[in-house]
Amino acid sequence: MISNNYSKSDIKVSLAPLQGITDYHFRNKFNEHFNGFDEAYTPFLRLDKGSEIKRSQIKDVLPENNKELRVIPQILTNSAEEFIYFSKYLFDLGYEEINWNLGCPFPMVAKRQLGSGLLPFPEKIEQILEKALPVIPAKVSIKMRLGYESENDIFSVLPILDKFPLTEIIIHSRIGKQMYKGVANFDLFEKCIDLSHHNLAYNGDIDSLETFEQLNNRFKTINSWMIGRSAISNPFLIEEIKLNKSFSTDIKLERFSAFHFDLYAQFTNTLSGSGHILSKMAHLWEYFSKSFSNSRKVYKKIKKSNTIVKFEEALHQIFNNEDWIA
Repeated sequence: MISNNYSKSDIKVSLAPLQGITDYHFRNKFNEHFNGFDEAYTPFLRLDKGSEIKRSQIKDVLPENNKELRVIPQILTNSAEEFIYFSKYLFDLGYEEINWNLGCPFPMVAKRQLGSGLLPFPEKIEQILEKALPVIPAKVSIKMRLGYESENDIFSVLPILDKFPLTEIIIHSRIGKQMYKGVANFDLFEKCIDLSHHNLAYNGDIDSLETFEQLNNRFKTINSWMIGRSAISNPFLIEEIKLNKSFSTDIKLERFSAFHFDLYAQFTNTLSGSGHILSKMAHLWEYFSKSFSNSRKVYKKIKKSNTIVKFEEALHQIFNNEDWIA
């Protein structure tokens, strides 16, 4: 049982965007097989060569591909002009809210003053919002980290964000340089609660029901949460948190297997060539493997599968010989 005194209607839980993972194929299949997420954020959209959105990114936000779960498109930019362009483009598709990515930690992004790489430049963040927000039709939320090289960046950024009408600020409580290493800084997030006038959402290291309970008890004014990697590794986590449900390991394995093969069939039908399919599935199994006994061995089997036949043989061995431990 969940020990904290809350109900499923008290909290909002969002699926975090993961590049190369949580596209509309994944979001839709996940939502078919598992319950609990209130909304999902798309992997970021970015102008290709500064002029147009990639076709794959356009498909990811088309309304016909996002009918079941509320979806909020995320944009990656350090330009007010691009911000305005994205907002109007997405509003015309029917999206009333967009999310600005100030959190991406990858060096190839951050070194261009994008994602978390923009956080050391609060004056530039202010200039972009000053120019864009008065003329765009969509509401705006922000997903950010504590900083890029220094967690003190956030102390300069939050007062600036207080000047603007934002729906929410989602804080992943790491710095960009950490990538996903180390641990999230719970103490610093707690300080941010008192420093911002905006609604805050917590993101980072919610890897179990017990951790969520601890954070929910600690951050008593926070009712919005975002989960990414841990929900991919263990799709039942969201049902434990949001719906107060628990299942036997046999039921979990059966449900995960149904989800996995449904998703695999979707990619088989939509991706071009076995190499593309195997690469996509290997990326997913980087997360899926963590819920199986002998997780390193499981992931190694998947990575070594360089043909569809070998991949399906590996799946057969995993689902028949390994235990679900999440």
